[in-house]
Amino acid sequence: QYMKADIYEDKTRYNIDIDLPGFKKENIKVIYENGYLTVNAIKEELKELKDNYIRRERFYGEVKRNFYIGEKQEAEIKATYKDGILNISFPKEENNKKNSKIIKVE
Repeated sequence: QYMKADIYEDKTRYNIDIDLPGFKKENIKVIYENGYLTVNAIKEELKELKDNYIRRERFYGEVKRNFYIGEKQEAEIKATYKDGILNISFPKEENNKKNSKIIKVE
């Protein structure tokens, strides 16, 4: 399973919209380290229906993707999850401070 993303900009910020339909917010992690954002999401299988399927096409498991965004202040990176779309927003300008931080998904 591959995370599909749209990347766009406005006057001061870049935005990444990532399709994550059916994922719970608490199972999505956004980690910023050494100029890279790593998005990791897990969709758990419904165990009570495991043996009763005739056909299975929906994805269950873990997906991960990295994006290089340059050096940023972690407080300026925002992540929100709504209607199956994770939006990550960060300023265009670079910061020279090295950072490593987990970004809270709101």
